[in-house]
Amino acid sequence: MAIALDIQHTTNGKHGRYSAELGEGAEAEMTYLRRPDQSIIITHTGVPREFEGRGIALQLVKRAVADARAGNFKIMPQCPYVAVQFRRHPDWDDLLA
Repeated sequence: MAIALDIQHTTNGKHGRYSAELGEGAEAEMTYLRRPDQSIIITHTGVPREFEGRGIALQLVKRAVADARAGNFKIMPQCPYVAVQFRRHPDWDDLLA
């Protein structure tokens, strides 16, 4: 069962984070580092175990993909989950750093 998320995007210098409150103090997140060429390296994606299997992490990745398209930057998926999603979505190949 997919959950509609209100995804927040915050940055602090070269560090960035996409996050979504899941209720009861739980939060999903995806973190990245911005490179000098303005591409990002997605380093981590995390969803609390009790919320796994609901498409939450994929929504975070899709938000980063949408932002990359809108902002004209590339993504390097260092996080294994994100790397798998890029392999499953060949239409994102143009965004690979």
